Amino acid sequence: MSYAVLKAAGYVLVHTPDMVIHNGTTQTVEKQTNPDSEYLKKVPNHLRSFEEVVQYVPNQVYIGNATPDELGKIEKPWVDKKIDNADRFGKFGEVMPQNEFYALLKSSDVFDLVKFEKSFLESVKNDYSKHKLATEEELNDLNNGIDFDEIEKLVKESGSEGIYNGGKLVGCVKKAHDLDVNLNAHVMFENLVVKASGVLAFKHLLALNNIDPKSIDYVIECSEEACGDMNQRGGGNFAKAIAEKAGCVNATGSDMRGFCAGPIHAVIAAASLVKAGTYDNVVVVAGGATAKLGMNGKDHVKKDLPILEDVLGGFAILISKNDGISPIIRNDLVGKHNVGTGSSPQAVIQSLVTAPLDKANLKIVDVDRYSVEMQNPDITKPAGAGDVPEANYKMIAAIGVKRKELERKDILTFAGKHGMQGWAPTQGHIPSGIPYIGFALDDLTSGNLNRAMLVGKGSLFLGRMTNLFDGVSVIIERNEGLSEENSSNISKSEINKMIAEAMKGFAAQLLSE
Repeated sequence: MSYAVLKAAGYVLVHTPDMVIHNGTTQTVEKQTNPDSEYLKKVPNHLRSFEEVVQYVPNQVYIGNATPDELGKIEKPWVDKKIDNADRFGKFGEVMPQNEFYALLKSSDVFDLVKFEKSFLESVKNDYSKHKLATEEELNDLNNGIDFDEIEKLVKESGSEGIYNGGKLVGCVKKAHDLDVNLNAHVMFENLVVKASGVLAFKHLLALNNIDPKSIDYVIECSEEACGDMNQRGGGNFAKAIAEKAGCVNATGSDMRGFCAGPIHAVIAAASLVKAGTYDNVVVVAGGATAKLGMNGKDHVKKDLPILEDVLGGFAILISKNDGISPIIRNDLVGKHNVGTGSSPQAVIQSLVTAPLDKANLKIVDVDRYSVEMQNPDITKPAGAGDVPEANYKMIAAIGVKRKELERKDILTFAGKHGMQGWAPTQGHIPSGIPYIGFALDDLTSGNLNRAMLVGKGSLFLGRMTNLFDGVSVIIERNEGLSEENSSNISKSEINKMIAEAMKGFAAQLLSE
C-alpha cells in the first residue's frame, strides 16, 4: 500500500485581550501572589487592538496571506511593522475577534455552563451571524441570556469563571460539579476554549477545501489540555466533541498528548492509520491554550513592548489515502527521541534529524526545508529565549559539518537555504513543525521543493513524572504520482499470473544450473 498524504490544512488565531488579563497563567498567578503589582496595572496599556493583531506580519503568515519567504525578507523585529489593509481571512483560515469567538464558546457548550448577559449575547449573535461559517444551529444556541446581576452573583458566590470583554464582566462559565476539581469553572473554561478554537480550525479546513464532513473517519486531537472528571482526569475526548460540532457524523476519534511534540506524534499516527487501511480520512486538530496567553508578558512590558502572546492558536490537518498529487508522509522515515538518547542538543538533533536521514541514505542537505520549533522571535527574544528556529538550524548545520556534508562556512547560510523565520505564537503545541504544513502543500506540489522534515519537541519533565525530554520527526516528500486507485488497478488474477510466470522462470533457472 502506498503512503498516506497531507491533503489539506486550516489555521486560525483568536485575538483574546481580556483572556490575557483574566486567564493567562502569568497574570492569574500574579493576581494571587501580588495583586497590587505594577505589572498588572500596566498590562491593559500593553494590549493590542484587533486591527493591530490582524496587521501583524507573522499573524498574516500563520493564516496564509504571506509566505515564510516573504517574512524572511523583512528586517526583525517585526513588532513595529504592519501590513496595511490586511485581511482577517486568509488562504488557510482567519484571525477571529474575541466577541465572535464568544459565540463559538457558547455554541460549543452542551451542558449549559456558559452564561452571557442578555444584551451582550444579542450583540454577539448579531456580529457572528455575519460570519461566513456561521450556521443556523450555532445561532440558535445564542439565546437565553441572563441578567447581569445573576452573572455577578455566579462569579462572586458560586465559583464561576468570569468572562470579560473590553474590561467589563459580560458572562461566566459555571462549574460542572460541586466537589470535583477537574470540573471546576476554571478548568471548564480552559477546555471549552480548546473545543471552540478547535471547531473553528476544523470548520475552515472543511470549508476552504470543499471537504464533506461525512467523509471523515477519525479525528485525533493533540492540544495540551486534558478533559475528564475525578475518576479519569485526562480521559478525553476533545476529538469526538470537536468532530460532533463540525458535523463529522461518521467519525470517531481520540486525544493524543505529548506536550509540544504532540502534533507530530499525531501526524505520524494518522499517516500510519491511513497507510494501514484502518481509516481513509483522518483529521489532526488542536485548539488553543488560555494558560499560555501573556506567558512572557512581564518581559514584554518591561521592554515597553505590546504583549504579543494575545492570540489563541488552532489548526486542523487532513491526512488521506494517496491521491497521486498531495505530499506523501514517509512514516517509514521517522526520527524519535528514545528513552536512552540523552538531552544534549547534539544527541537530540541526531536522533530527530540524522537518524531518519540515515535510514534513506540521505544527507542533511537533501532536505529542502526543515520545519522545527517555529516560534516567533519577536516573542522569545525579549524574554531571553533567543531566536528558537535559528538556534535549531545552527545545530542542524553544525551536525552537517561534523558529518562532512557541509562546510563550516555553510553554518551561517544554512537557515536561509533550508530553514525559515519563526511566525507561530507560543501556544506550546502550535509552533512545533505544524505551522509549515499549509505551505508544504504548495511547496511540494506546484512549488520547486521535493522534501521537507517536520520536527516536534516536548518537555516531559513539566508533568513531574520524568526528567526526560521528548521529540519526534517525520519526512514529507513530493508525490511521484502513485495513487491508491493506480496501485489497486491490477486484479488478483493478473497478480497470480505474474507470480506463476516468475516461478516458472525461477524453475527454469534452477534446471539450467
